[in-house]
Formats: sequence, C-alpha cells, structure tokens
Amino acid sequence: MEKRLYVGNLSYDSTEEEVENLFKQAGAVEACHLMLDKFTSRSRGFAFVEMATVEEANAAVALYNNKDFQGRPLRVNIARPREERPPRRDQNVHRSDR
Repeated sequence: MEKRLYVGNLSYDSTEEEVENLFKQAGAVEACHLMLDKFTSRSRGFAFVEMATVEEANAAVALYNNKDFQGRPLRVNIARPREERPPRRDQNVHRSDR
C-alpha cells in the first residue's frame, strides 16, 4: 500500500502549511507539496501529502475525503504512481527559429 495521498479540490487560497496542519490531525506528515502554477505561482488546487505509515494514510483518506475544508469538499485518495513521460522538446527554441 502507498503512503502518498492526492488531495484535490483545494481552495486556490490554501497554503501548504494549512494543508499539512489539517493532515497532522490524522497522523505524522512526512511531506506536503502544494502544486503551483509555474507561471503565476498560484495554487493549482491540489497537493500531495505523504503520511508516515500506510495506516495513517488510510485513516486520512477515511477522515478527509469529502470533508469541507475552506468551503470546498476535499477529494482525498491514495496517489497513483507517477507515470513515465516522454522527454520534452527543447523549450528554448522559438517557433520562428524552427
């Protein structure tokens, strides 16, 4: 089983610290990563939280899935493993240079 959780439907005003503090109520949090838009640095509305144990991760899912947090019902699931992606093209080449 996995200890890493996907936390979706977060308010765009939520901070990493607020999300981490919420999940600390379910057990020890090893890491919390709020996903940010790379251009605006605003929240993308989801985060990944890694709990210390599988039991704590399962407890957090049971406790927080569909729970209201900052006016929005959270979506909390065990995170899927990261998929391999093909390498990206060079981002420094402008379309007019091709």
